Amino acid sequence: MFDNLDDQMKKDSKAESTNSERAFVWLAVAVISLLAFGAVYYSIHPLA
Repeated sequence: MFDNLDDQMKKDSKAESTNSERAFVWLAVAVISLLAFGAVYYSIHPLA
């Protein structure tokens, strides 16, 4: 059991993303969030 877990942990640690990949993911999340909240704002704004 623990041999398999140890092998899996080693495999997972090698598959970690680089700093630039993480930065790109966060940038994509920020852009999508801004677009989503902007769409909600502009769809509700005329109703007020």
